[in-house]
Amino acid sequence: MENKISYFYKKLDNGKVQCTLCPHQCILSPSQTGLCFGRENINGELVAINYGKVMTIADDPIEKKPLYHFHPKEYIISVAQFGCNLRCQFCQNYNISQNYFDAEFIPVDGLFRIIKNKGRKRIAFTYTEPLMWYEYIYDFGEIYSKQIDIVLVTNGTINEEPAKKLLPFVKAANIDLKSFNSDFYKKELKGDLETVKNFIRLSYEMGVHIEITNLLIPQKNDNIEEFSSMVDFISSISPKIPLHISRYFPNYKYKLPPTSPEEMVKFYNIAKEKLFYVYLGNLFDNNYSNTYCPKCLNLLVERNFYDIQIKGVVNKKCSKCNSDVDIIM
Repeated sequence: MENKISYFYKKLDNGKVQCTLCPHQCILSPSQTGLCFGRENINGELVAINYGKVMTIADDPIEKKPLYHFHPKEYIISVAQFGCNLRCQFCQNYNISQNYFDAEFIPVDGLFRIIKNKGRKRIAFTYTEPLMWYEYIYDFGEIYSKQIDIVLVTNGTINEEPAKKLLPFVKAANIDLKSFNSDFYKKELKGDLETVKNFIRLSYEMGVHIEITNLLIPQKNDNIEEFSSMVDFISSISPKIPLHISRYFPNYKYKLPPTSPEEMVKFYNIAKEKLFYVYLGNLFDNNYSNTYCPKCLNLLVERNFYDIQIKGVVNKKCSKCNSDVDIIM
């Protein structure tokens, strides 16, 4: 295929270019690659070298993203590229997110055919960082977003202008909010907290169904005051936004012990003071995976890992108190 020129960059002197997709604003000399591994200066133009390069395709339960309030029980095609614009030392997919790989090229119409042949209605761009696959997702969305629901599982690290152009194609997103400490974002992740907060606000304002994931890491982001501030931030946008608190296990360069179940429950209770829907992930205790009506506590959706039973929803309302349920069915 021909080189895919990046949609967001500017040319500088001496053949250099500056990427304007994310806050890193990488300035690249000819043959240099950006921090995300997905963009390279080729002859004075910024080329999306990850365009259409598909590392993996899977058919997943939608709850695996995790999305608990968006078409529960259904399956979704999941695809990933290589690379990421953060440097999380605890990354679960570091083998494909922290390097460049050559991979099979699948054009957007080919991806559409894969989805239709599987009989699915939705696609999740996930596992690594989909926002660094910007051009491919944008091109897919421009053609197919009225036929296929697009879901992002993302770190939310993108500048506002490209985000505003992409989000009209996006139906749902699970956004990682990895901490509410700016220094943690800068030093541990090479990221920017304010950028992520802005992306969360913007996604909600533009009508994207959003759910938030926070990986709770001992000694790193388990400060109660900071966590409470994060909950306040989410609830200020809407107390109906689901929050998934995920249990940390040692991975990649982090060797800290796993988060204790007791600590997970403590932070769950803090979040429940302000948010209607809070879930615990990686806990192996299904008591914190169910969805209850916030008004009458009727069991709406029961989850036993990926065995999902819709119990208390009739015509998109609670079967007990007749309130609208905050679930897209």
